[in-house]
Amino acid sequence: MAKEVAALIKLQVKGGAANPSPPIGPALGAKGVNIMEFCKQFNARTQDKAGKVLPVVITVYGDKSFDFIIKTPPAAVQIIEAAKIKGGSGEPHSKKVGSINWEQVRAIAQDKMPDLNCFNIESAMSMVAGTARSMGVTVTGNKPF
Repeated sequence: MAKEVAALIKLQVKGGAANPSPPIGPALGAKGVNIMEFCKQFNARTQDKAGKVLPVVITVYGDKSFDFIIKTPPAAVQIIEAAKIKGGSGEPHSKKVGSINWEQVRAIAQDKMPDLNCFNIESAMSMVAGTARSMGVTVTGNKPF
């Protein structure tokens, strides 16, 4: 028989750097989850992605046990890395802060494909390009499709 799901917790944690301080400690402690056990498991599974911001969805069951799914880094974080900028623009349609090309967009889209709700790479690239546009990052070159 399946366990009863008590809660779903969504957090963004740096890979290999989970510790019981906020935001992890209070979010898990309120649901009765063993915080140190989560931190140990998360850090072990994300050693290869150290320093990258990773969304994690934690499923807490009625008996206080848990499991979690680690997703790919947000598209905005990957765009910031690809464009080599500090952050997005406060006024994205008038102040541009950087640019990326379609090859970089394709690489980000291929990385994000498991977490996006689209079926082909072209639509994933359009989603990533839209995120870049809303951050004040221009996409240079001719659209490959």
